[in-house]
Amino acid sequence: MRKHQKETIDTLFKAILSLENIEECYSFFEDACTIQELESIAQRFEVARHLHSGKSYAEVNKLTGASTATICRVGKCVNYGSGGYKTAIDRLDKKD
Repeated sequence: MRKHQKETIDTLFKAILSLENIEECYSFFEDACTIQELESIAQRFEVARHLHSGKSYAEVNKLTGASTATICRVGKCVNYGSGGYKTAIDRLDKKD
């Protein structure tokens, strides 16, 4: 079991996986998150995509406007995390 795994989080993830299209995602996340929270998550994912593609921290900062603290934190996850960013990025790249 993952250290953060809880039944309520499992249920949330199942609900997210049940969404069928972008519009349903917008509706769900607009209800579940503030605009700032949603933009922060989106920015972190964009940072992860750029780092995964080999861009430097300085390039990522210029492209995304993310703080160096955010870039460093996401960089640690990309390089040493549980592989979630990599899985999502690789699958998204396969669809494009």
